[in-house]
Amino acid sequence: MPLDRSRRSAVFLAAGVLALPALTGCGSGEESSAPTAGQDIAPAAREKVADGGSVKWAVDALPETFNSFQSDADEATTRVAGAVLPSMFRLDSRGRPEANADFLESAKVVEREPQQVVLYKLNQQAVWSDGREIGADDFAAQWRALSGKDSAYWTARNAGYDRIGKIERGANNLEVRVTFDKPYADWRSLFSPLYPKDVMGTPDSFNDGARTKLKVTAGPFALKDVDRDDGELTLRRSARWWGSPAKLDKLVLRAVPRDKRAAALAEGKVDLAEIDADEAGRIALAARDKGTRGPLAHGPGAALTPAGALRSWARAHGSDEEAADIEQEARAKTRKAVERYAEEQSGLRGYEVRKSLEPAYTQLALNGSEGPLADDRVRRAVARALNRDELAKTVLKPLGLPAEPVGSHLALAGQDAYADNSGALGDQDTAEASALLADAGWTPGGPLKEKGKEEGEGKKKDGDGGDAGSEASDTDSDSGSGSGSESDDGTYIVGEDDQKPGDPRAALLSPDRAAAYQQSVLMRQADALTARREADKEQKKDPGGHAKQHAKKQAQGGAPGAYAPKGTAAPKGAARKGAKGAAAGPLAKDGKALTLRFVLPSGAGSESLRGVADRISRMLQRIGVRTEIAKVADDSYFKDHIASGQYDLALYSWPASAFPATDARPIFAKPVPAADGSLNVEQNYTRVGTDHIDQLFDQAVSELDESENRSLVKKADARIWAAAGSVPLYQRPQLVAARTNLANAGAFGFETPRYQDMGFLKPGAKAEARSEKD
Repeated sequence: MPLDRSRRSAVFLAAGVLALPALTGCGSGEESSAPTAGQDIAPAAREKVADGGSVKWAVDALPETFNSFQSDADEATTRVAGAVLPSMFRLDSRGRPEANADFLESAKVVEREPQQVVLYKLNQQAVWSDGREIGADDFAAQWRALSGKDSAYWTARNAGYDRIGKIERGANNLEVRVTFDKPYADWRSLFSPLYPKDVMGTPDSFNDGARTKLKVTAGPFALKDVDRDDGELTLRRSARWWGSPAKLDKLVLRAVPRDKRAAALAEGKVDLAEIDADEAGRIALAARDKGTRGPLAHGPGAALTPAGALRSWARAHGSDEEAADIEQEARAKTRKAVERYAEEQSGLRGYEVRKSLEPAYTQLALNGSEGPLADDRVRRAVARALNRDELAKTVLKPLGLPAEPVGSHLALAGQDAYADNSGALGDQDTAEASALLADAGWTPGGPLKEKGKEEGEGKKKDGDGGDAGSEASDTDSDSGSGSGSESDDGTYIVGEDDQKPGDPRAALLSPDRAAAYQQSVLMRQADALTARREADKEQKKDPGGHAKQHAKKQAQGGAPGAYAPKGTAAPKGAARKGAKGAAAGPLAKDGKALTLRFVLPSGAGSESLRGVADRISRMLQRIGVRTEIAKVADDSYFKDHIASGQYDLALYSWPASAFPATDARPIFAKPVPAADGSLNVEQNYTRVGTDHIDQLFDQAVSELDESENRSLVKKADARIWAAAGSVPLYQRPQLVAARTNLANAGAFGFETPRYQDMGFLKPGAKAEARSEKD
């Protein structure tokens, strides 16, 4: 089924005339011929898949509702709906809608004037699980419920349904004529999923009836039971299904928190689970270590050196009884952790990592409602300071995934509406970014109020990890972000992926690349250590001369140890002299420094975002923009900060849509005052929008010519780039742990899963080789 647009409300916000660069030559302007990464699902023909068995699929939580059109519908709701309900259209491997032959014989626009009419011809075998045929009365009931005309229906969205004027039978109940009062280009997004009239017929059945059960279904599976105490939802093979029968007897959705996935996999509690980079690295290491004897070279205790082990033994057996007891207790805990880790690694050998790119992108959001970012020149300066290629590599390259920055707000590579329109904003250009700031009145060396000294400059504030100017946050530099390690003098050790030897993520690379990479990291670290020692010796020999040299460098605009963006290649001869490209001095205007509040989630699963934020902060520091990192609880991050506008900079993701004219409009719509005096921002949490962007969306959603529709979407995207309210960075990685013999399941990429084809390979059968671009 197409990607559920209700997910957008749970995202895994000033208007005015902008001084825009010319909008010609916006990037390549060409559609991508294929997705950046193909799906990875171990595809196998149905005859190679055994009949029977059950698959346990991890979800974050069991769905609160089975009604996809309610506000609290989530990813688990989408999975259930995809397996048990009709969808007129599904997405192919390029994220394009295609007619679902299990339900449709055909669907097309048969009239355009005076009104648009779409004629659906339904599969004659398509029936609900109670034996009633799927027909026009089900379409009509869903339209009336979602049209927005009856407020008794608690709907989360009615886009498209509000344009329908009437629904009628054609030659029979299997022909459905849908007449639109207003032209609607994205008509293929409708009736997917389709609920029976029993659900859509009354407000009570819509609001409450479908929240906890689905008595009538029509798919390869049917809802059997929900055990909320054990956190399991069971779907069973449907006896009423007329299509290719499901290979599995049961499909079980099991609630497993993200931080418990590795343990659940090791214990065999799940067969399929989305995982993070660290868990993926552990699975790759488990496969590599198969048959290895002796202690593992990774995990708890693996970093202990012989000298450290000797010191530990000495403390544990020393004369200081209190210290000995503490050390012995610590050693016992370590032994248990090592045993538990080794046992888990043994259990992980039955899995493999399937990886692709999720149909969603991560962006830097710039809140344009107030403060410095209300000035479009400052927003464009921030955007043009970013090296998006480097940021994409930070996250994706260590995983062995294509590291290409996203060039569109409205589509992803492979989709018909995709084109790289980033040229409407301009490439990375530090000089141009500085010029934009100067034009906005932010200048270096201006008088500053004594706010920093009064508050205690350099101390942690508001969840920061350190001085706002230096960006020394408490984020672990070795986390899944791929960020580098910081030396004592503040200089970053830069390199291809900035990983440490023994990092589990290195196991995702090929053996040759991993070995060469680990060696290069060791050499860089050794060089950096030598450089620091030499610098310390020189300073001890001639502290006065060192200070004079330091002052001289500062006067020239640079200083040893100045931060450079991690991952930036060091210039020749710079290994022992500090990184090239000293940070610009702080900028000020009207006695106030240019400081932006960068809000980030603090949870264990957000290390990658925090690593990206760290690099962004250093890029901005180079143009004199300081950032204050504020780490907040995951459960309040979006609700209390992003949606409410309590931030300057933030990182979050949007799912891609096959229907951007419909689904993306509320994300980029110009905020308007509401009747109560508040600002209605819809889903535009950056609060940056223009009348022109709205007009282009309005034109696109009514344009039935597909070529012209795509052209209007691309024009809207170019204007969104120019407004600089958000900057797309990279497509999100999709990492899935799967049983090695599980076929037709894993990292689906764009494509809608075919639940009936999932199953375990027959003995001796092998999955097909991947044919799409990796």
